Amino acid sequence: MCLAVPGRVLSVEDRDGTRMATVDFGGVVKEVCLEYLPDLQVGEYAIVHVGFALQRLDEESARRTLELFENLGMLQEEFGDPWEQAVQGGDSDGLGREVQR
Repeated sequence: MCLAVPGRVLSVEDRDGTRMATVDFGGVVKEVCLEYLPDLQVGEYAIVHVGFALQRLDEESARRTLELFENLGMLQEEFGDPWEQAVQGGDSDGLGREVQR
């Protein structure tokens, strides 16, 4: 599943003409493109989907959503190790086949 996850901007930089940010998703840090929200600043929150910041979000909403996702195990599902998840579930691609390394 691919979620739109709220994250907090830790830093912003221009990389080859593209505005990029380092974003914290409840302890998981990823690089995110800011082309859709070019005025997003350090400390602000945004909804991120497939590596793009799509919508600004207030801190309280972001924290509630991250807490809910964590409680449901969705953050691990979204950001966890895919090999570990496949081995635990015994299913590499959702088609019922076992993972073989």
